[in-house]
Amino acid sequence: MTEATATEKLIRQLSLISYLMAERRPVTAPEIRRDVEGYSVMNEDAFARRFYADRSELEALGIVLAVEKPVDGLVEQENYSLPPENFHLPPIEFADDELAALHTALQLLDGEFAYAEPLRLALQQISWGRPSPLRAPEQSTVALGITGSAGGHEISQRLAKIETAIFRRKTIVFDYYTMERDAVGTRRVDPYQLLYQGGQFYVVGRSHERAAIRVFRLSRIRGKVGYATKAEHDFQRPADFDPRAYANRIHWQFGDPIDTAEVLIGDRIAWQIERHFGRYGEMREHEGDENRAFLTPYANARQLIAWVLGLGEHARILGPPELAGELRERTSLLIERHSGEPQIAAVAEPGSVPADNGAPDAPAGARAEGDDGNGHHPETAIRPERFARLVTLASILIDAGRAGRRLDAAELCKALKLSDQELREDISVLNVVNFGAGTYVLYAEIDSEGVIEVDPEPYGDSFARPARLLPVEAKALVAAIDLIGEHIPEGSLASVRKKVVAALGEDPVHEGLQVAAPGGDDAEIAAVVSRAIAGRQRLSFEYYKENEDEFSTRLVEPYALINGREGWYVASFDPTRDSVRHFRLDRIKSATVTGERFEPRPDVDPAADVDGWPRTGEVPASRRAQVWISPERARWAKEERTVIDELADGSVIVELGFAGVDWLVREVLKEAGDAVVLEPPDARDAVRAAAELIAARAELVRS
Repeated sequence: MTEATATEKLIRQLSLISYLMAERRPVTAPEIRRDVEGYSVMNEDAFARRFYADRSELEALGIVLAVEKPVDGLVEQENYSLPPENFHLPPIEFADDELAALHTALQLLDGEFAYAEPLRLALQQISWGRPSPLRAPEQSTVALGITGSAGGHEISQRLAKIETAIFRRKTIVFDYYTMERDAVGTRRVDPYQLLYQGGQFYVVGRSHERAAIRVFRLSRIRGKVGYATKAEHDFQRPADFDPRAYANRIHWQFGDPIDTAEVLIGDRIAWQIERHFGRYGEMREHEGDENRAFLTPYANARQLIAWVLGLGEHARILGPPELAGELRERTSLLIERHSGEPQIAAVAEPGSVPADNGAPDAPAGARAEGDDGNGHHPETAIRPERFARLVTLASILIDAGRAGRRLDAAELCKALKLSDQELREDISVLNVVNFGAGTYVLYAEIDSEGVIEVDPEPYGDSFARPARLLPVEAKALVAAIDLIGEHIPEGSLASVRKKVVAALGEDPVHEGLQVAAPGGDDAEIAAVVSRAIAGRQRLSFEYYKENEDEFSTRLVEPYALINGREGWYVASFDPTRDSVRHFRLDRIKSATVTGERFEPRPDVDPAADVDGWPRTGEVPASRRAQVWISPERARWAKEERTVIDELADGSVIVELGFAGVDWLVREVLKEAGDAVVLEPPDARDAVRAAAELIAARAELVRS
């Protein structure tokens, strides 16, 4: 479709809405053909095709025309109308703190959220008649280290294409790198859902090659994404497809279930496992002692074993026997590979090791494919449909015209993230949208000083109220809320979400984009911390120091909540250490707001580090470790880590920064024998000692 044809269609569809809203009565198809801009030049057959297509597209946007069918069923005698409730957004009564929370969400995500621009339009619509959250002063009690960005211009283009394909039910074709097989092949997929999990975007859809639902990571796609056909629609999503299923599993559950594992959890960390992983299985009392048993279905034995090893001496696999046996084998492998001098292959000659672009394991849900067990705004992946932009702009212009206000074009461009040329083109389109018989919605022009003057027409009432959120706007709003969760001290996003979903009539999660829950379920702790931050009151909590395997009680001045690769943190000033400290929420066993107020310290910047370790996952370190990664896991390491050498057998050596040996030990244990510390020697010895302790405890359990 050419740009001119697309513009003609927009004018025609907006004029159709204007005409039906202005008539306020059912009208016939001949009347529409005669009076609506764009239809009158068509013959009867062309009109029938275009009118049907326009109705379908508007319906897909949530704008449904009412149709009164005659008894004899003649199409030309059908009557059409557009009830106001089918176009206008129901008023949503937001409290001031809820609007403040929405503003915070935009401030946090603007420029780094793939859906930032439709989010702006959605906020403009839902805050209609209230002081816009877009103009509220910025605050700094929450900061994001991990955001919903698309991950670069190429991935942004793929995301935008897939977003459109999901909306239009178009089959897509792309070349895909399969991690397990280290091979690239062509895939033909009906895309059902986008999933954002762990800082990455995935597409869930039916793979034609496998005749089953598969999950594809966007960063594994090679080259461009294309449409498989030129048809208007290629498929319909199955009615029983549940998008939530693809965000509610953990990595060891990816794929077809093998069995249910029974894991013995030490009483010292049982509270933590139940809170953060309980939804992936069932916690039970363990007969005969204070420990607990965690029963969890698994589809990938290695991933489950890696998780158990990362818990150190606090966890053991009790069954099934073959799973427990593999754990013992991998523990023995860890001990063997950390005993004596490291045995590794020679460094590969340049060009002798084939390059690949590995990627981490695929997300939860259906088995990941291949697993065996736009120029103007390059940072923003998804731009709103122009239809949504035009409807919002019309509302803004009519509101200003009726109030006798003149608008600054530059400020409007900034608010809507438009270029000056785009704004002028949009105004030109709106100037020709009409109600029929030469009655137009508005007339606006930009003078030589960049000031917009608007002359609204009497029938402009149709666009003087906010329109329904279009699908991309609705999913942007709900995705932003789900991404941040209950981590904004100034207001509740949970209550905002409920009101938005009630006004929309359905949850946008079911149509397009699902944001997976973060690793730790810290909602209750986050709520307590948020109250302390908002009230400037000291916070007391019991904290589990994982590195030292002990609990301590802390009394701090909380300033902000910050998220990062490993979860959410409270940035606080710790008087006992006379410095800023960050505490992970998933390690806080219990927390209390003391009621004792504190004065904010002017030299404390709680978000100062947000671009550092929260995004990289590595704290500022005084030591570096060299770690060997087996050929079987090297492809994953290449994307996740800094590779300093590639070896002749396909293995690699990566460099890790670490501040404490205990952290490094856990990272190596989580690789289940596929990672070996080469240096420094003390870290190498510490891994062996930890593995020997795990092996000894496992033998005690067996006996």
